[in-house]
Amino acid sequence: MRSSSDVPGGGSVTGPAGPADPVGSTVPTAAADEERRRTDLRRMKRTATALLGAAAVVFVITRALEESTPWLGYVRATAEAAMVGAIADWFAVTALFRHPLGIPIPHTAIIPNRKDDIGRGLGTFVQQNFLTRAVVEERLAGISLAAKIGTWLAEPENAARVGDQAGGVLRATLDTLKDEDVQEALETAVSQRVRAVEAGPILARGIDLAVADGRHQEVLSVLLRKVAEAVVENEGVLRGRLQEETPWWVPDRFDERIFERVHTGVQRFLREVADDPDHQMRATLDQRLRRLADELARSPAMRARANELKDELLDHPALRDWSATVWADVKAGLLAHADDPDSDLRLRLVGGVRSFGERLRDDPALQARVDTWIAATAVEAVERSKGEVGEVIASTVARWDSSEATERIELQVGRDLQFIRINGTVVGGLAGLVIYSVGRLLG
Repeated sequence: MRSSSDVPGGGSVTGPAGPADPVGSTVPTAAADEERRRTDLRRMKRTATALLGAAAVVFVITRALEESTPWLGYVRATAEAAMVGAIADWFAVTALFRHPLGIPIPHTAIIPNRKDDIGRGLGTFVQQNFLTRAVVEERLAGISLAAKIGTWLAEPENAARVGDQAGGVLRATLDTLKDEDVQEALETAVSQRVRAVEAGPILARGIDLAVADGRHQEVLSVLLRKVAEAVVENEGVLRGRLQEETPWWVPDRFDERIFERVHTGVQRFLREVADDPDHQMRATLDQRLRRLADELARSPAMRARANELKDELLDHPALRDWSATVWADVKAGLLAHADDPDSDLRLRLVGGVRSFGERLRDDPALQARVDTWIAATAVEAVERSKGEVGEVIASTVARWDSSEATERIELQVGRDLQFIRINGTVVGGLAGLVIYSVGRLLG
């Protein structure tokens, strides 16, 4: 696309503006900066063109009056050389961005024609001169990012802000995860871990600890009392069962007597054992428990049986249903804590962030470790991604339209390039004055 700067007198640049910034908050700043650069470029073009026009006017006037006023020859020579310098530098500056006067002169419109090469060169330049281990290490060596991070995190409002962000990340993560996938992963992880552990020795150790502390006696007393209560509550069921088991020819009154004796005797026995910590039945039970623990720890058959029971428990549908409710409850609890700024989880998180920030701020040894980690991570990231960064720069420039790329670059450096035209006008005029003066002296 041609603009009015294609000719020496051009005073404006037209063409499509660059693409709008996708981040809404930065669009006004970017647009204002672009408009400012565009205004400065137009002003500098008008200034350079005005100097060329002034030199041309002076040349015409002095050329007409030179015969009657010989000393005007110095002024005419100065103006003539100034025009030559201005036009030459206008041509050079314009040739960078477009064909001068729209004429396709060879080796002009350099930027549009070599846009892709410029992009690749820029990417390589950034990759070789900025994204290097030495540059990153030198830049990070002079600052302590850990101390700055610690000072920032130690501020209550900043710690609360981090807590808010963490709550949002937690909710987004939980919303993204599929419940069935998480449940399956948890079941698999727990199942694999539990199946890998032999159940026999663990059960044996648990029994030994229980028997050694005597806590199992309290549990046994409670169980015996509950069994006695169950015997009383289910008297009718037990009575009917006895009648079903006795022969038909046994009179009912004998059934009643037998049942009463047995029923009463069982209750009495259970309560006696429950109330007497030194009952012989308890000693017998302790012996059997110790024997069971020894078999679980030493007997291959018992250990195999314990593992079989463990696998049956893990495969039971009730356990799977329970694991599903566990994840649902955990997820609901986490979501509730994530949404509540006064929840215990959020308060603990904010407190932990602030405590870590204070320690990072005040502990030089910790600062040194964190700074070393940051530097190593940054260097590794640069080493891994510098090729991709160079490729991104090159591909981005390659996707630009030629006219768009030309305008973007001209907006960045065009104002400064206009000083070449101004300097060319001034230097050309001075050079013409010196040459004319030398010629007059030698003549």
